[in-house]
Amino acid sequence: MRTTELTWFKSSYSGTQGDDCVEVAVTKSAIRVRDSKDVTLPSFAVGREEWTRFVRYASHG
Repeated sequence: MRTTELTWFKSSYSGTQGDDCVEVAVTKSAIRVRDSKDVTLPSFAVGREEWTRFVRYASHG
């Protein structure tokens, strides 16, 4: 699946001023991450387990 065919979601922590914007797209095998300020840049994939660990870590501040 090409990244243009994915459904991207903007992070709820992204600012409203257009700064620090991150978008994610969920696939069967991974979570795709990209910079929403320039969607032409390459995205990267993170495994579901690794993503879960990252979110858990990030939620603890």
